[in-house]
Amino acid sequence: MPNFIDRRLNPKDKSLGNRRRFLKRAREELKRTIKEQIKAGKIADVDAEHRVPMPERGVGEPSFQPSPGTGERQYVLPGNQEFTPGDRLPKPSARGGASGKGAGTGESEDDFQFVLSRDEVLDLFFEDLELPDMVKLNLKESVAFKPRRAGFATSGSPTNINVGRTMRNSYGRRIALRRPSRADVAAVADEIAKLEAESNASGAHHKRIEALREELDKLERRRRRIAYVDPVDIRFNRFEPQPLPNASAVMFCLMDVSASMGEREKDLAKRFFVLLHLFLKRRYKRIDIVFIRHTDEAGEVDENTFFYSKQSGGTVVSTAIEEMLRIIEERYPAREWNIYAAQASDGENSAGDSDLCVSLLHREVMRLCQYYAYVEIIDERETEIFGTTDNGTSLWRAYRTVDSEWSNFQMTRIARPSDIYPVFRKLFARQPTMQLRTERR
Repeated sequence: MPNFIDRRLNPKDKSLGNRRRFLKRAREELKRTIKEQIKAGKIADVDAEHRVPMPERGVGEPSFQPSPGTGERQYVLPGNQEFTPGDRLPKPSARGGASGKGAGTGESEDDFQFVLSRDEVLDLFFEDLELPDMVKLNLKESVAFKPRRAGFATSGSPTNINVGRTMRNSYGRRIALRRPSRADVAAVADEIAKLEAESNASGAHHKRIEALREELDKLERRRRRIAYVDPVDIRFNRFEPQPLPNASAVMFCLMDVSASMGEREKDLAKRFFVLLHLFLKRRYKRIDIVFIRHTDEAGEVDENTFFYSKQSGGTVVSTAIEEMLRIIEERYPAREWNIYAAQASDGENSAGDSDLCVSLLHREVMRLCQYYAYVEIIDERETEIFGTTDNGTSLWRAYRTVDSEWSNFQMTRIARPSDIYPVFRKLFARQPTMQLRTERR
């Protein structure tokens, strides 16, 4: 079936169809490249545009080209002094240019650079995690606003009347229109009463009283005509919505890097941390990430050391929780920061340490954290054994007691990338606020 390619220029901002067709044709190569970039890059760089190199073979379109070994061609080449009619000449290659031998000869093309937007990167990254569109939409949190004073307005709710500005306008208008004051009216009335109280009234005396009465009537009529407070004087407090300054958040990434955690386990852990970071980044403008790794000792490290260091050893999980509490006390007070924690481990722990972990979670950690997620990474062969039961490692059985008492604690097992979705289905579900507050008391 022939394919027709419309090469007409698209109108302004109408190239989405071509972009989608290109993505569909190059999706596998793009997906592979995005996975490699995310795996080797930083968690904070996932939610950004990515420049993806595409090899030439991935962007070419089928076209008709003359076969270099068949057919006839006739050329008129001016200045020929070497060939005569009938000579057989080698035809140029389809690529054109020189033979390509030696440095500085021939032509070639660089890899095609394709810039993917943030949404396209997330679509490719989420594709094999089996996240439906509903969950991806839940990543985008609505922004809260609060009213902010923004001057004055001539209309508004009566409860928002600004008395000070209204009276200032009223006073200026009364001065400009020369509205008689109460003292002026009282002075004229007092003078009239004083003249009327005199016994030796003369004709001039009566004329003076009449003139004063006319002036008093004029003053009173002028006072009634010029209102003390006119609707034109009234000013209302004006408010405009201002985005609430998002509270700061810190995400603690705790990972077991003992000998039992291999590259597969670390890759699954990073995928989980990436999703958690994307979720929190939608809700907070400022978010810090603290990486804590542990063997039988725990310490804060950078992201590169966290995921790619070759250190190994025994396992004491409580050291990571204690290190987290120490960092919270020093740098992230709970009254100013929203604290999230994600712990990834294969469940192996030294004898008796799991009980200490549970004690630390009950007494301190769960009262400070908004959310705590524990991900136990198991082998795919163990999925059928432990996937639907509470049996498992000592750490898993110990954490079950925490899960039953704290609604902001979630735990699950994963064996492959597609298993990460159930964790975030729980994460995105809105927890009962009242229940959470009661438990935190």
